Amino acid sequence: MLPGIYDALTAVLAENAGFGALYLTGAGLSNSQLGAPDVGLLSFDMVATQALRICAATTVPLIVDIDTGFGGPTTVMHAVRTLETVGVAGIQIEDQTMPKRCGHFSGKNVIETGAMQAKIDAAVRARSDVGFLIIARTDAVAVHGLDEALRRARAYAEAGADVLFVEAPPTEEDVRRIPAELPGIPLLINIVPGGVTPDLSVEDVAAMGYRLILHANLVLRSVMKTAGDILRHLHQTGESASRDQHFVAWDERQRLVRLEDFDAVEDAITQQWERSSGAHG
Repeated sequence: MLPGIYDALTAVLAENAGFGALYLTGAGLSNSQLGAPDVGLLSFDMVATQALRICAATTVPLIVDIDTGFGGPTTVMHAVRTLETVGVAGIQIEDQTMPKRCGHFSGKNVIETGAMQAKIDAAVRARSDVGFLIIARTDAVAVHGLDEALRRARAYAEAGADVLFVEAPPTEEDVRRIPAELPGIPLLINIVPGGVTPDLSVEDVAAMGYRLILHANLVLRSVMKTAGDILRHLHQTGESASRDQHFVAWDERQRLVRLEDFDAVEDAITQQWERSSGAHG
C-alpha cells in the first residue's frame, strides 16, 4: 500500500504508521500548498523542493507524481535526474495533455501514444539507477474507453515503464479486466473514496493481481475534515480543551518531529567544543 502524502510531516506520520513506501501526490500538493484544485498549476521546482524535504525527513522510498513531466522528453530527463539526486525512489508520469486535471475529474484529454512513449524512454535513459521506478499512467479510459487504455498500457510497457497505472476504471468489471489483460506486468490502482473507481478493499485488488495499491488523497481529506471541524468549534465556542481527542498532545507532537534527537545532537556538539575551548585556556 502507498499512502498519498503532501509534506514532510504527513510523510513522517505515514512512516511512523508502518508504511514501507510513500507517494507524493500532485493533487495533495496543489490543494495544500496552493489552496487550489489539481488542474496543472504545479511547477517542477515546487515538486522537487517538497520531495527534497520529504526525503530528508524520512527513511522509506518515495514515489513522486510528476504529472505530465512538465514538458517534453528533455524536461522529463531533467526531472528524473533532479529527483534521483535528491533521493527519490521513482516517479509516476501520465499521458494527459496540459493543463492536466485530476484523474477523477471530467474534461481530460490525452496526448498521442508515441509522444508518451518518448517521455517514458527519456525517463529510462535519464535514470542512473535501474532500481529507480518509472510508473506510467494512462488517463485514456475516460477519453477513449478501456480498450484504448489497455492498448496504451502495453505500448508504455514496451517503452520501458516498470509499472503500469490505468487510472479511473469506472466499474469492478473494468478493475478486474486490467490485470487479466496485462499479465506479468506490475500494476498500480488508485483507490479514491467518492471518485470514479469502485472503493474496493486492499485484499480484493491484491487478489485480482495489483501490486501497488495507492490511497492518494486519504491523508489530505482526513486532515481537511479534522482541521475544519475543530476550527469551526473554536470559532463558535472560543475553547479547544473539549476536543483534545482530536489533536495530538504537546509531548506527542514533539516526539513526532524528534525534538529530543535534535536537542541531543546540539548539546553534544556544544559540549565538545566548550571542552575543547577550556582545554586551550
